[in-house]
Amino acid sequence: MEPDAWLTLATVALLLAGLVRNWAPPDVLLVASVVVLALAGVITPAQAFAGFANPGMLTVAMLFIVAAALQDTGVLDAVSRGLLGKARSARGVLARLAAVVVPFSAFLNNTPVVAMFMPVVLDWCRRRRVSPSRLLIPLSYFAILGGTLTLIGTSTNLVVNGLLVERGFEPLGLFEITKAGLPYAAIGLAYILLFSRRLLPERKELLEQLGETRREYMAEMLVEPGCRLVGQTVEDAGLRQLPGLFLAEIERAAPRDEAETARVLSPVSPDAVIQSGDRLVFAGIVSSILELERIPGLTPVSDPEFHAENRTKRNRRICEAVISGSSPLVGVSVRDNDFRTRYGAAVLAVHRGGHRVESKIGDIVLRAGDTLLLQTQSHFMRAHRNDPAFFLVSNVDDFRPLRHDRRWIATGLFVALVVLMATGLLDTLLASALIAVLMVGLGCIAPADARRSIDWQTLVVIAASFGVGLALEKSGAAAFVAALLVDSTSDLGPAFALSVLYLACAVVTEMITNNAAAVLVFPFALQVAELLGVSPMPFVMAVMLAASASFTTPIGYQTNMMVFGPGGYRFTDFVRFGGPLNVLLWLTASFLLPLVWPF
Repeated sequence: MEPDAWLTLATVALLLAGLVRNWAPPDVLLVASVVVLALAGVITPAQAFAGFANPGMLTVAMLFIVAAALQDTGVLDAVSRGLLGKARSARGVLARLAAVVVPFSAFLNNTPVVAMFMPVVLDWCRRRRVSPSRLLIPLSYFAILGGTLTLIGTSTNLVVNGLLVERGFEPLGLFEITKAGLPYAAIGLAYILLFSRRLLPERKELLEQLGETRREYMAEMLVEPGCRLVGQTVEDAGLRQLPGLFLAEIERAAPRDEAETARVLSPVSPDAVIQSGDRLVFAGIVSSILELERIPGLTPVSDPEFHAENRTKRNRRICEAVISGSSPLVGVSVRDNDFRTRYGAAVLAVHRGGHRVESKIGDIVLRAGDTLLLQTQSHFMRAHRNDPAFFLVSNVDDFRPLRHDRRWIATGLFVALVVLMATGLLDTLLASALIAVLMVGLGCIAPADARRSIDWQTLVVIAASFGVGLALEKSGAAAFVAALLVDSTSDLGPAFALSVLYLACAVVTEMITNNAAAVLVFPFALQVAELLGVSPMPFVMAVMLAASASFTTPIGYQTNMMVFGPGGYRFTDFVRFGGPLNVLLWLTASFLLPLVWPF
């Protein structure tokens, strides 16, 4: 073996060690490895950074924008809100999650899908007194399995497709991987639904954490005509499905032909039907108040005129402001303070010293130390940061007004993307770029938000991985390792070599990012197929499936890390539940792939 091959293998070994031991962020380690290989002359500078122009990597970037636009227009929110319905058992929730998360993840990046469904699952757990440790690992696994169904289901598939095209192969179709991915995912789903109750832990202490008290605001919202809540029960409207939110009462105006004044419904039954003109009084945490603010047709009672049309609302911000002792607001009610004229703001909610304020929002007489949740103009923070009327003014970073008026446009564009990719009318990169541009141009997402939606670290990891993979190929290191694999399995045939390759890739992807694992193992897959004199397709598909099989450790995939903390999991929980799943899928792939793509 040539010195360049030894140097490349040594660099890759150090790279793997650094990724496993977390010496530095993955993007830093991969770029450093590429620089070392380029300085040593194993690859040229142009080859080292050619991955930044790879169609697969660029397609991933465009799909980040598409997924963010679906989130900003409320498409994902509407689906997640209606998902759990009236599910009564953890098994019923799992079945509903599987029915929606898997197909969503087949066409969208897994991370925003899991991020959207996590709060819904946590709230269901809070209301039903079920430990979230029963549900969150399956949520992550559903997203991973959904990614194996189509070419755009996960960035790994797009990366491998880009590598194939670079080597002169025809690009894969949108549903090429589905021929094996569908039964592969079905077996994984069956395992999760059958064994999650037996193998997943039930962390009792999490139930106490879910019920712990946090800073509560009192908010009062008016139901305008045309609001989607009109005619729905409180349960069906989802007002009992927001974490940390309590609907304290409904004030309803009496019919015109009655002499009595408005009547109050308290306590509020889940079967109570919401009517136009109702005033809904809530107690809840900031994140839940923000969810209310995103519902079109719900306006703050303190200043209903402040809520303008969607285009104007997009420029609004949510701020928290603590009233100072010398503030002119002290001793005056919210209604009489006229926040819109004085500050260009509307009071959404009020918090007072750890106690729920029982008065109506407009009638609350403000005191020093009260915290106001304000919907403001974009310059409010800058203008009043040093205002003596407030001790503290801070933006609520989680707030982003949903573009409900663009929901159907975003849905139509997403359907068009799937059709373009499925029919092959446009190249995959061109189709995704066109839809991303239209999402921005038609107002489904703001340009600044589109830029922020792109996970630049993931893109750098993908691009730099191409350089390392090319070094493995050019230096002869891939051929050397492939020859060892072929020699050791020559008596057992290509099916055994395929099984070993899948297993090796599945082990590597548990330690490093799935994209890096795919790029590093891909050269070995081609070399093994060439030495055996068989079709490379089953080996390529093995890399696609195995690189996504991150079930045994929380560090193997970002959605596993997302659920790790909220689920209260330990490392061994993933090993116990995901380990058998990985073995099952390894055997499934070893059997399926030669049948679908013969050697």
